[in-house]
Amino acid sequence: MQLELRKVSKKVGKEFHISDVSLTFEAGTLNILLGPTLSGKTSLMRLMAGLDQPSSGTVHFGGNDVTGVAVQKRNVAMVYQQFINYPNLSVFENIASPLRIAGVAGPEIKKQVAKVAALLKLENMLARSPQELSGGQQQRTALARALVKGADLVLLDEPLANLDYKLREELREELPRIFSATGSIFVYATTEPSEALLLGGNTASLHQGQVTQFGPTIEVFSRPQNLITARTLSDPPLNMLPVTKLNNRILFKSHLEIPVLGQLPQLPDDDYTIAFRPHHLYLHRTSDKAIAVKAKVAVTEITGSESYVHVDIAGIRWVLLAPGIHNFAVHETIEIFMDPDQFYVFDRNDALVVTPNAVANVE
Repeated sequence: MQLELRKVSKKVGKEFHISDVSLTFEAGTLNILLGPTLSGKTSLMRLMAGLDQPSSGTVHFGGNDVTGVAVQKRNVAMVYQQFINYPNLSVFENIASPLRIAGVAGPEIKKQVAKVAALLKLENMLARSPQELSGGQQQRTALARALVKGADLVLLDEPLANLDYKLREELREELPRIFSATGSIFVYATTEPSEALLLGGNTASLHQGQVTQFGPTIEVFSRPQNLITARTLSDPPLNMLPVTKLNNRILFKSHLEIPVLGQLPQLPDDDYTIAFRPHHLYLHRTSDKAIAVKAKVAVTEITGSESYVHVDIAGIRWVLLAPGIHNFAVHETIEIFMDPDQFYVFDRNDALVVTPNAVANVE
């Protein structure tokens, strides 16, 4: 079974919510839609489900064009950020409700509910009402109701967003196991790069209704094809430095000159953007290649195990992620270090032209 979107667009009024998206999802895979709010994740899911119809393009499932087929005639399940359970029904009956609607016999309902309850660790809660459950247990109940349908396509629209941190981490750890135990196509929407990386599978990076890259999650993270994807996959935000390569010199305004190392000499003279992630900016020299930069501290966020140090450099804001506690004063000038081996370099069209050595050497 395969879900395929072919050049799908969705226009509302004069505005495109989805623009020329082509994606293919295989049976038994987890596929993540990653992007900020209003990037098109929910709009794309509604098109996949048949809740909305595309303005152009087609949706195919199992080789059949289902573009005009209503959601009621598709074998689709969806779990929303605002999870919903029937308060007057037990957990068992909440999970069983799709099977009762479908006219499944009682013994088979009992068997299927027991199976999915075991998968989601709800066996000891089937007699309870939803009000007696924790937030994580309620969300698992909503997910169980979706899974018990045996849907070919399961859509999860930011299903953990309203849970507290502990419950989110608990379910994030469990979900890959749950997904691998079924043969369905799972599509999971999130705004958080860390969640995408934890879940694995495949990731489609979304920006303003367009897919900027799709592939195995770790591949999209490590080898973003363009600057938009690199920024979408970075949290804290990606550090960027606009530079000009001129006569074997790489210059940022008049404030900084970058040594021309690694693959940088191969680039033609032009304007570029150097980018690197916060954990690749350091408080201490890490190698002979390290480039020292004077920076002014804007704010320091201490989590306990690590510190996020926000610094200003000639009007540009960077974030440095360092292990341990570092309590710098606001406006304090500190020396920080960049490692050219960790640089992504993008051309004036935001296309990737240089991959970090640490990534390029791993095949």
